[in-house]
Amino acid sequence: MTQSFSWLHRGVAEIFPHNGDNDPESLEKRLLNSDCPLRIKLGIDPTGADIHLGHSIPVRKLRAFQDAGHTAVLIIGDFTARIGDPTGKSEVRRQLTEADVAQNAQTYLDQVRPILDFDTPGRLEVRYNSEWLSRLDLGKTLELLSTMTVGQMLAKEGFAERYKQESPIFLHEFLYPLMQGYDSVAVEADVELGGTDQKFNIAVGRDLQRHFGLKPQFGMLLPILIGTDGVQKMSKSLGNYVGLGEHPSQKYQKLQGIPDNLLSQYFELLTDLSLDGLPENPRHAQEFLAWEIVRQYHGEQAANEAKEAAKSGGKEGALPEFSLAAVPQFPAKLAFILGATGLCKSTAEGKRKIQEGGVRINSDKIADADLSFSTPDDLYDKVLQVGKKNFVRLVK
Repeated sequence: MTQSFSWLHRGVAEIFPHNGDNDPESLEKRLLNSDCPLRIKLGIDPTGADIHLGHSIPVRKLRAFQDAGHTAVLIIGDFTARIGDPTGKSEVRRQLTEADVAQNAQTYLDQVRPILDFDTPGRLEVRYNSEWLSRLDLGKTLELLSTMTVGQMLAKEGFAERYKQESPIFLHEFLYPLMQGYDSVAVEADVELGGTDQKFNIAVGRDLQRHFGLKPQFGMLLPILIGTDGVQKMSKSLGNYVGLGEHPSQKYQKLQGIPDNLLSQYFELLTDLSLDGLPENPRHAQEFLAWEIVRQYHGEQAANEAKEAAKSGGKEGALPEFSLAAVPQFPAKLAFILGATGLCKSTAEGKRKIQEGGVRINSDKIADADLSFSTPDDLYDKVLQVGKKNFVRLVK
């Protein structure tokens, strides 16, 4: 077991509980004194189909624990996703179906595979929390509910705002932090990872472990990544994201434009590079960041090709392009456009690929096989994707 904890503290906003550097019960002491690997929990709710670089931050920290000899416990919240985490939400979230969650869960695993060690025996457990949560009877649910007061729950960020604004809060939403906390009981977590907005939920896990006679876990909070706009947190809904599933050229082009004031944060949170000796010239630093992150997910050759494509104005070695002028008329169905681009052999195959969940526009999965576009303007400069490797950029 390594005694150097630089990997532990890199890019961490808070570790709790922490009572000073001489704390005999600190996480560092538990790491040093434990005679077996610690169990490091990260829960992800598959409420959508895609993960962006902001989501990768706790996954990368989970990998750091793996590399230090500990066991990563990746919990797919297939049960809790059907409630939806109310953290930071101003209104109730739509409840997902089992089919929605199952499909999203598989894409999540595919996207984190380049980050985590899936191959070394004993280094990774992938668990689905329906394994234990679906078996909770009413008696056990009442026991969980009895561990918290309504006042404690209303103190949670999001609930407090909604209560103040007299927005509805539904009782099933109160179950979310309790169920996420019970995950820590079920897997006997020693450490739980999460964003800085997850402190309440992680603390509930500590309380429930104590209630059930287990040693309480440590909480490790990671920063929320600011998006490519340099202002708001990275979010697909805001369009300021870099998706893990995006084409290498897309990733490179977005990352080479990261605002100067975010470069140090991106290097610290998204790479393992030493923060000493990085390029001093901001433009060189942007290019190096873009190259390094593309290399992580796609390999050195893809990173070099993306870099050359960017230097040549996005032409040589970049995404193939398809002129929408070749579409005879609009409105036009996406299934027809897929056939016209050559990504599919026919409109019928295009429709089938959409139904199978294999078609994306700018990394957003398309579910409507009858989706139609009124004008070419709706599609200009977007990337159309079929499967994992077939892309075209739609141009005028």
